[in-house]
Amino acid sequence: MMRWIGFAFSACAVLGLSACTQGSSPSGNSLPDARSNSAVLRPLSSGQISHVIIVIQENRSFDNLFATFPGAEGTTTGKLHDGTTIPLKARKLENKMVLNNSWPAFVTDYDNGKMDGFDLVWVNEHQCTCAYQYVKPSQIKPYWSMAKQYVLADHMFPTQASGSFTAHLDLIRGDTKINSYASLIDFPPHGPWGCDAAPGIKTSLLTDTQEYLYLEGPFPCFTFQTMRDLLDAKSVSWKYYTPSIKTHGGDIWNPFDAIQQVRNGSEWGTNVTWPETTIFTDISSGTLPAVSWVVPDGQNSDHPAQQAWGIKKDTGPSWVAQIVNAVGQSSYWNSSAIVVVWDDWGGFYDHVAPPQLDYTGLGFRVPMIVVSPYAKAAYVSHTQYEFGSILKFVEDTFSLGSLGTSDSRATSIGDVFNFKGPVRRFKPIEAEYSKSYFLREKPSNMPVDTN
Repeated sequence: MMRWIGFAFSACAVLGLSACTQGSSPSGNSLPDARSNSAVLRPLSSGQISHVIIVIQENRSFDNLFATFPGAEGTTTGKLHDGTTIPLKARKLENKMVLNNSWPAFVTDYDNGKMDGFDLVWVNEHQCTCAYQYVKPSQIKPYWSMAKQYVLADHMFPTQASGSFTAHLDLIRGDTKINSYASLIDFPPHGPWGCDAAPGIKTSLLTDTQEYLYLEGPFPCFTFQTMRDLLDAKSVSWKYYTPSIKTHGGDIWNPFDAIQQVRNGSEWGTNVTWPETTIFTDISSGTLPAVSWVVPDGQNSDHPAQQAWGIKKDTGPSWVAQIVNAVGQSSYWNSSAIVVVWDDWGGFYDHVAPPQLDYTGLGFRVPMIVVSPYAKAAYVSHTQYEFGSILKFVEDTFSLGSLGTSDSRATSIGDVFNFKGPVRRFKPIEAEYSKSYFLREKPSNMPVDTN
């Protein structure tokens, strides 16, 4: 979701999508027939849950973070477009690469389900095998610690095969359809990505025939119904914790900036609140809402290219761990479910072909970790989920009804809980950086993400 390489994007615009996808056709025939997700799995009871905290990280595929996790469907080898199999290289979490995670990149990577086109996508202005890597477990100990104690899902797929703009909207709405035949795709060319965008900024669209309409969509300020509408209708409290709209992270990972009735209403600055560290204050003061979304400052994101902006940091796992620890060590623990999810694959290799449930995807696998006193212990879920699965769990937990988007077809994440067992005591997640570190940290004001 950060910056998309200008050379590659210009080639797409000038030469057309087929030139960028090395022969993969963007037509409806390039993807497999839609498959329905017929399983309906619900929790035994969700009455014990009255707080759901959705913690969103950035740009990592499942194989990139959990390639070697015991019991999970990971791999340490990958396929190239010529049929060659190569080992995935073990790397540090932070690096200087700017990987491509746009719709055209997805089509190339996916290669009609063969999952072998990752070496054909431009990275830092050249083709390479850079996407074929996984993070050393020692670099992401907090994530592995949570996964080993609680639940790791190895078949969570983003709603759309695209980047952050649509992914964050999907996590509050379930899709980005603007009408019956077209959805938003990829990202506006400049931040902020919402109603605060500069005049004349346009979005891109993907049609139901998979025609890619680059910058032919509307201004990024919409009147979509979102979870906000369902929550407000039932007087269920909610907040979206984000950096300021003037800083990296707030500029691009705050989807409510793209929702007109929120951005220009009384909930801007109240329900949508900044800085993102306010969640720690709300937990300690006893004012945590029933439903929360939390996004990081850019410098605490898992996005791979932080060094490209002069920031060498590996604080993302600690940032997430300290949110979990704050909830776990508070009075909210016995009533909480914490869902940690990555918004898209970030251009990294993954070997599992995502089901194509409609013309926008699903996208490539991302990890999901669920932490709760009711989460099954040391459990790897192989159930097929999508972002609508998280929304469905929230809807079921608070009896909200349905948005009628991907939440309608999705399997709820409720099957990862066991509400019949005893309430588990919380064991703090060890992390290199403390909560006070993040409270003292100045906003990054990093260059605006453009992909």
